[in-house]
Amino acid sequence: MQDTAQTTGFRGVPETVWNFHIGGYHVCQKWLKDRKGRVLSKDDIAHYQKIVVAIAETIRLMKEIDEVIEEHGGWPGAFQTAAERYIPTAAPQK
Repeated sequence: MQDTAQTTGFRGVPETVWNFHIGGYHVCQKWLKDRKGRVLSKDDIAHYQKIVVAIAETIRLMKEIDEVIEEHGGWPGAFQTAAERYIPTAAPQK
């Protein structure tokens, strides 16, 4: 039986942050799972909070990047130079 008096948990972690994954791992869940059964120190808690903030900022930046790509023609067009996009329709005149 678990001693719930000593279990507090983390509140306020946005669902998008909780569900964020890298290489098949849910980062927040894995970090906590790797420490299961331990009492987290103040440094551990501060580190976890920094992870949550870093993931939230990563998600925000990814969204911003996706919006800029769409504004510039989507993938892969946003990464082509003007010369790469130019396709001549007729032979140049002399």
